[in-house]
Amino acid sequence: MPACWTLSQGIGLTYLVPEETGMLRIRVLHGPNLNLLGTREQSIYGTQSLDDLNSALRTLAKELALKVDLRQSNSEGELVNWIQEARKEYDGIIINPAAYTHTSIAIRDAIAAVGLPTVEVHLSNIHQREEFRHQSYIAGVALGLIAGLGPTGYLLALRGLCDHLTAVKRQKKTSRPVPARRAAKGTK
Repeated sequence: MPACWTLSQGIGLTYLVPEETGMLRIRVLHGPNLNLLGTREQSIYGTQSLDDLNSALRTLAKELALKVDLRQSNSEGELVNWIQEARKEYDGIIINPAAYTHTSIAIRDAIAAVGLPTVEVHLSNIHQREEFRHQSYIAGVALGLIAGLGPTGYLLALRGLCDHLTAVKRQKKTSRPVPARRAAKGTK
């Protein structure tokens, strides 16, 4: 049965679950103040709690046969440690660095150092907000960036990262070195 989820305004998206994901593992990191979702600046971040968001991510991960590890921290150093640890056990990262997006070269460097495909997510559109929020240190080392779609952005990031990792796996399986062909003497 195909995986299906509904976006706002009742628009449904249906995707076929990849036959062979090999139980991909994705680490999802929520940055500072995201533990306050549902109560913090609802006009910007909405009314859904972090627990609700994580529940939606777990549900989609199950449908896609993914393992997700969901973590939240207000500490830059802890986020850096979790990014570095991901290199050993995970295939990709989804991160909402929140305010660290605009200030943390340490998080940017950690993502670059581990070399895992990373999708940056923001609940609000950072480019429609204050000028200081327009700069992302993370975007330059991320596979992609999703902003302004609320909690749906996380679901799109999970789906997109799953598709990317599955395509990379398939490409590795089907890519065979092409032996150099030498023409026999006297032929072209």
